[in-house]
Amino acid sequence: MKSYHKKKTVDCLGMGIVPLDLLFYVNKYPQAGQKIDADNFYMQGGGPVPNVLIGLSRMGYKTALIAAVGDDLFGKIGIEELKKEGVDHRLVMVKNKPSAKGMYSLLATGWIENKTGRRTMVLSRKIFVKPSDIILSKLPLPKIIHLDGRDMPATMKLARWGKRVGALVSFDIGSMRNDVSEVFPFVDHLVVAENYAFPFTKTKNVKKAIKKLATMCPGTIIITEGIKGSTGWNSQEQKFFFQPAFKVKDIDTTGAGDCYHTGYLYGLLKGYRLAKRMELGSAAAALKCTKPGARSGIPTERELLRFLKSNPQTYNW
Repeated sequence: MKSYHKKKTVDCLGMGIVPLDLLFYVNKYPQAGQKIDADNFYMQGGGPVPNVLIGLSRMGYKTALIAAVGDDLFGKIGIEELKKEGVDHRLVMVKNKPSAKGMYSLLATGWIENKTGRRTMVLSRKIFVKPSDIILSKLPLPKIIHLDGRDMPATMKLARWGKRVGALVSFDIGSMRNDVSEVFPFVDHLVVAENYAFPFTKTKNVKKAIKKLATMCPGTIIITEGIKGSTGWNSQEQKFFFQPAFKVKDIDTTGAGDCYHTGYLYGLLKGYRLAKRMELGSAAAALKCTKPGARSGIPTERELLRFLKSNPQTYNW
């Protein structure tokens, strides 16, 4: 890691994976043993946290990423995309394995169904961020730390440090994988997908799920449910908020959850209240779904505000 000046600050510091996404668009998911042709193909960088940082960068905020990539083509592409998008990549580590084969960067392959926009993603990962990789004295001071819990020991180190330096801690998890609940007491803004919230809390009622999460997380809690909208809990006001999802022509839902976080954190940096932050998150997620891939549809600030001014329709449930 290269040193920052002690007074260097960023709006959002994130830590997460940087896979290269290979996205195949098909008319219908293939059955086991079946061979089909793809209608289209896109290759671009991905990863929940990098996608959010790119979104905030497009909206004019200073962002920096902590991550690990291999000394290979995929890693180089990942870093180049971050540089192009204005995300500070000085904390991205290039790791080399002491062998002739090297250490491979992350690679994700996805199938997206044309008619529905549904997707299935498969991730290959052999590289990780360890607590010893993070030298706290070399980090910029962030207003927000955004995490997704992929590397929990390193996540805990950053979350604890964030609380000490007065940063807000934002956390994202979209599905059940590793146990991330250890970080919840340190989280100020917990925004999770239904695919995580319901199985983790063992309920399919969104308010009951939030109440259970609130016993572990003292901050603001939001559960997103795709086109069913999102439900938020303001712990200070002890009040629920609901935001319907906006209607758009779905091309690809890849990265929609990441973009919800982008809009939400944009609103948080603006100082908006919870209801407005949720509206911005829903709008950003909807705009992303109109274009293929996780990053091509991430809106700029102008595009986001223009969309909301157009009085877009919402889904009714």
